[in-house]
Order: sequence, then C-alpha cells, then structure tokens
Amino acid sequence: MRFSLRLLPAFSAFRRQRDEQTPPPPRDSLIEASSSPDGERVGGGRQRETSLVPKTSIAGRSLVTVIAIMTFLATLGAGTAMLIADASREWRGEVSREVTIQVHPSGNHDLEADTAAALALARATPGVADARAFTRGESEALLQPWLGTGLDLSDLPVPRLIVIALDSTKPLDVTALRQQLAAKIPTASLDDHRLWLERLDDMARSVVVIAVLFFLLILVAMGFAIAFATQGAMAGNREIIEVLHFVGAADGYIARQFQYRFLHLGLRGGALGGGATILLFLFGEAFSSWWRATPAGDQMQLLFGSFSLSPKGYAVIILLSGLIAILTGFVSREIVFRHLRDLN
Repeated sequence: MRFSLRLLPAFSAFRRQRDEQTPPPPRDSLIEASSSPDGERVGGGRQRETSLVPKTSIAGRSLVTVIAIMTFLATLGAGTAMLIADASREWRGEVSREVTIQVHPSGNHDLEADTAAALALARATPGVADARAFTRGESEALLQPWLGTGLDLSDLPVPRLIVIALDSTKPLDVTALRQQLAAKIPTASLDDHRLWLERLDDMARSVVVIAVLFFLLILVAMGFAIAFATQGAMAGNREIIEVLHFVGAADGYIARQFQYRFLHLGLRGGALGGGATILLFLFGEAFSSWWRATPAGDQMQLLFGSFSLSPKGYAVIILLSGLIAILTGFVSREIVFRHLRDLN
C-alpha cells in the first residue's frame, strides 16, 4: 500500500505532462493509426514517445555556451603548448648544430690577428664542417635591435664572432678545442650554448606542465557544470523518472536518455570551441606571415619562431573537442545511475 501511494502523485504528473505535450487530434479527422518517421505510432493509435530531457531549454543553451568556452580555453592552452614545444625543438636543433668563438678586443693584442688565428684553429679541428668569422660591420649590426640604428660603435669594445658549423658525421671535442684556444689565443672564448639549451629545455617543460594543469582544471570545472545541468534536468523530470524506475524500466534506458542528450550538447559545444581555436590559430598564422616582412616581425621570428601550428596540433585540437563531448555524456550517465541507485 505504501508503494502504491508513492506512485500515485508521480504517475499523475507523468500523465499530465504527456497530455500537455501531445495535442488532441481534430474532431473531424479520421482516427486511424499511422507511423511516424522513427517508427512510432501517432494519431488515434499509440502516443508519440516524449523525451525525458527537453531538447530546447535555457539550461541546455547555457550548457552549450559553457562547454564551448571551456573547450576553447582547453584547446587554446594545448595548441599554445604544442606551438612552444615545436619552436623549442627548432631552436635546439639550430643551436646544437653550431658553436661560437668570441674574440674579445684587448690593448695588448691585435684583434684582427687573433680572429684570423682562431678561425684557422677552428677549421683545422676535427668535427668542424665550416667556420666563418663575422666582420666588424656584421658584429655591430647584431647590436642594432638593442641599441638602435645610426649610432657610432667604433669606440665600443665589440667582440668579433666566429660561427662554427658542426659536422654531423664526426663529434667535436669541445673540451680540447677550448683548451687549445686558451693556450694559443687567450682573448678567445668558446661558447657551446649548453647553458642556453638547458634553460630552453626547462622553459619548454614548464610550459607543457602548466598547459596540462590548466587543461585538468578546465576538465574539473566543466565536470561540475555538467553535473549541475544534469541534476537540474533530473529535478524537472523527477516524477517521470521515478515512475519509469518503479514500473520496471531498466536503469540503462533512463540513463541513455540523458547521455544521448548531453552528448549532443557536448558535441555542439566542443565543435564551437574547437572551431574557434582553429580559426584563431589560422588567423595568427596569416597575420604572422604578413608581419614577418617588417623588421619587428623578423626579430620576433628569430626569438619565437614562426606562429604556425603543425597538422598534428590541429588534430590534437579536434581530438580534445571530441573527448570533451564524450566526457559530457559520460558524466551525465554516471550521475543518473547514482540517482537511480539511491532510489533502490
């Protein structure tokens, strides 16, 4: 008896909602059964089955907006991390293929003679593919981005640079070359860019770790938003869910109604957010190609590389957008199952 009394208000609400959502057929129409496109009978026959989750609601549109924003932020962070990682690998590849000799000016030594001696020593060292000494004008041109143009740098002690290209087939003994330079040319010093490469690796790893943490925080926040939206949809259809549950409807059927609906919302939000990220990177690539022709663009390209995301990066953005949609359906399904277990 207690079981029947509990069902009465829920069953009444279910019939009331069904009657409100299904308009009565016209009086002058022939009452005959017909089949709907999805195989359900309508008209004078069986009523069309209504969805447990409303297809259009303010909460649904709000959830799509939230998922789109979260997807945009998550994919933007992932794409930026991959962009920096690709630029870091490009920097490491370029820097690791070269070493530099700096010949410092000194009052007791002839700068030109020391530069020529260091250049000859570098070319005679095994593991060196090529060596080239910068002229004084080229050395002063390297200072223009920081000191500006039109300055007289003749009084400044500008060191002379020798760029050594390494041979890929023979390793260079950096320690031996450094000792020979110290013994024969005291004003020369060898820089193998090891400290720069270590700092570059640390920066790239830090950016990747920050991007992963940022992505995880976004997933947690989006999970809470999906949970609240699912609970709100369940609260609006609580009586119907209880009727279906107590009359013997499988929990999987009830959970699938919510899962399919929220998966559809997740796909819409993920497509919007991921599409916005792809458009942003495409716009940035086009803008960087135009800006590359300017002097400032050349310096930015030397420092940060080209603002171009690889096809792998775009594939990761699309994959993350799909995973977020799947996560949306999975979270809603688990929440419905938990609610049904509480009813048991």
